[in-house]
Amino acid sequence: MRVLLVSHNFLPAHSAGTEVYSGQLALGLRALGHEVAVFTADKDVTRADMSIVRRAWEGVPVVEITNNLYHRDFRETWDNPRVDALFERELERLRPDIVHFQHLLYLSSGCVELAAKGRAAVLFTLHDFWLQCARLGQRLHPDGGLCTRIDFERCGTCLSTFKFRQTAIERVTGHALSALRKGVGVNLSEAARKAAKGLRIGGVPQSAAWEAADAGAAAEMTRAASERDSALRERVVPHVRRFLAPSRFLVERFVEWGVDPARIEYLPNGLDLARFSAQLRTRAAGFAAPLRVGFLGTLAPHKGPQFLLEAWADLPASLRAHAALELRGRSPSNPAFARQLAQLATAAGAALPGPLARSEVPRWMASLDLLVVPSVWYENAPMVILEALATRTPLLVSDLGGMAELVESDVSGVRFAAGNVPALTEALARLLAHPEQLTRLYPRGPISVDIAASTRRLEELYRELGTPTRA
Repeated sequence: MRVLLVSHNFLPAHSAGTEVYSGQLALGLRALGHEVAVFTADKDVTRADMSIVRRAWEGVPVVEITNNLYHRDFRETWDNPRVDALFERELERLRPDIVHFQHLLYLSSGCVELAAKGRAAVLFTLHDFWLQCARLGQRLHPDGGLCTRIDFERCGTCLSTFKFRQTAIERVTGHALSALRKGVGVNLSEAARKAAKGLRIGGVPQSAAWEAADAGAAAEMTRAASERDSALRERVVPHVRRFLAPSRFLVERFVEWGVDPARIEYLPNGLDLARFSAQLRTRAAGFAAPLRVGFLGTLAPHKGPQFLLEAWADLPASLRAHAALELRGRSPSNPAFARQLAQLATAAGAALPGPLARSEVPRWMASLDLLVVPSVWYENAPMVILEALATRTPLLVSDLGGMAELVESDVSGVRFAAGNVPALTEALARLLAHPEQLTRLYPRGPISVDIAASTRRLEELYRELGTPTRA
């Protein structure tokens, strides 16, 4: 079969969980004899126009839209005719039997309609809440509170602070930087992104206090959120033959939203276990050397690194003297938050050595005595947790969503109240003072699903749902 995977970003420039899973799936399907291609997007606000780049990753053809985020209105953040036109052209060229959507951020909901219109069988893996939540699919309000239910008035106060289009000055600047790159080969796009804090879509503000939105703007965005919700229910949901969710928590939230339970299946994200099989954690019971505690992920507020650093600073000095904390990850394009983290790390005596290459993850993970995942949003099935489970690395995670579902207390780790620094401090203190508790974890060995098994189940679904219609 000809399979087209659709994702908001893709490897190697973007290596978060959805992108890594999509890459593993592409290779797994190709190993089973299928023709696989990827349709994706990348952000570049210096581009004068939306464009297409054709490339390959590990031999897999990749069609990448360069999205300059020049949205004329909020609707274009989820229904973009320019993206639709490019996607339709690629559908005609690739003629896939299966179109498997992983994410639509930076793309367009119209892609789903076009795929179904082209007689491909459409599947959609729900990696987060993007269909329900326009602000990066996190169901996290900029005031720091979780959105436990969909409330359009609350969406209005959130989205009225949401940067979704460029000002005239920003567009002129982007055009100038694009011309500079074309003319003399100087690429200042990354510098521009860091300088213009608001150019990216979304992100939780880094200020200590969140200011209430203007009432008129909030009312306008309340209507926009309701319109988006209705349109996605009408234009996306009916065309998807099967929704897939890597956590039961996500299944429940989308059934609440109105997806027929018969059309949504729980399918855990697989992991390339071969990369981790030689890196199982083996630490001497005595823990004579300092305990190694780690964080791996984007250093952004919704991932909670600030809470981990605050909790570490609150530990008794006697406990910190026999332990080391290292936070690995890419900093967001928000200088204020980056400075805040640096100050917290210095005060806590923690290390911030920067990102970790994908090839280094198994060895680094296996070297830890404890991995902390302190996210404050409803994480679905974080790849970092799956990797820890594969290496038998003890976990300390927020008691939210898929994180709580994946980590069984006293089997693979410990859970604590999300965003609660005293609770995190208490959990860390207990584990550092009694490291023998860590040695008793994983009585049944590694706990994870091989990507090969997940891919074979998908192949069964593809054959069941998608009768090839093209020669």
